[in-house]
Amino acid sequence: MNFLPLWRYQNQLIDGAIVTLELTVISAVCGLLIGVAGAVALNGRITPLRWLVRFYIELFRNTPSLIQIFIVFFVLPNFGLKLPAFEAASVALSLYFGAYSVEIIRSGLDSIPRSQVEAGQCLGFSGWQVFRHIILPPALRNAYPAVTSQFVLLLLGTSLASQVATDELFHVAGFIESRTYRSFEVYAVICVVYFAMAMSFKALFAIIGVAAFRWPRRR
Repeated sequence: MNFLPLWRYQNQLIDGAIVTLELTVISAVCGLLIGVAGAVALNGRITPLRWLVRFYIELFRNTPSLIQIFIVFFVLPNFGLKLPAFEAASVALSLYFGAYSVEIIRSGLDSIPRSQVEAGQCLGFSGWQVFRHIILPPALRNAYPAVTSQFVLLLLGTSLASQVATDELFHVAGFIESRTYRSFEVYAVICVVYFAMAMSFKALFAIIGVAAFRWPRRR
């Protein structure tokens, strides 16, 4: 084993890690917005909209995310929508993350007792005020652990974007391996980087959970 030949590619590895983080954060934020909107639609009274959201969930949760990336990048240009690799991967991963977020957030919304909603209505709150101040905060608190776990899976899943030449970490690893022929060393380093990012986010989310939701610290 010889890791020294990889040292000259440290800047590419850093750039690839940054692209991976950007892709993860953008997809997670967009996916969460989709999740909140979809969860509200599922709990709404518009039946066709509920069916549409349900179809979206089943479609994206039961097909490989790699195929979804391929469809956005290779198929949509045939319909006049051509996106660069990074944007195409962001769209596909956002829709994928959103499909899981809808169910997670819907479960959080369903965990709120009906009596709390009725209490807010008795106090004269509007429908939006009830949702904003009574339903949403505890629902997000209940959904937070599942959302953060899904975020880490999204981080690891960004490696699929390498298949459309997105310059994220795994794509950079393939480039370095083709130049150095050090397969074990390259992918060992990449594995360590992914592990470090995943564990860092888990620690960060734990701190945020304690600070934002006042969860008791584990002894």
